Amino acid sequence: MPGVGKSTVLSLLEQRDYRAVDTDLGWWIENAPLPGGTGTEPQWREDRIEALIAEHERSGEPLFIAGTVVNQGAFYPRFAEIILHSAPLPVMLERIEARSTNPFGKTPEERERIIADTAEIDPLLRSSATVELDTRRPIAETVDRLAALGGSENG
Repeated sequence: MPGVGKSTVLSLLEQRDYRAVDTDLGWWIENAPLPGGTGTEPQWREDRIEALIAEHERSGEPLFIAGTVVNQGAFYPRFAEIILHSAPLPVMLERIEARSTNPFGKTPEERERIIADTAEIDPLLRSSATVELDTRRPIAETVDRLAALGGSENG
């Protein structure tokens, strides 16, 4: 969900020389038809995510992938862990209001969407997660926990 600290955590993992990919940015996603022809929604470009994961599997180096899209579950069997970064809705909204790096969530309509998505999508994410990290804890602690899950001593 927006405002839980994913971008900050990814940046700190990169500073520790981990490979960390934010699939909300760049060429990782495209608007694609939803199953049943009920519209379109941003989804992972499966060919590109496949290549990213295959490279990781060949190298054996830890890889952290962040993003939330409707087709991500297709890749879950290849993930060592599925991590949910969580924070209460008021904390998320406060962080979104204060951040200057991402404009999403600043308008009343976007805030309403975040509230609705938190009610609808957060339970789905929680049910598929293997690890939940409460991002109200100190950010260094969250990054340390992820590094330990990654199984390498980069940081």
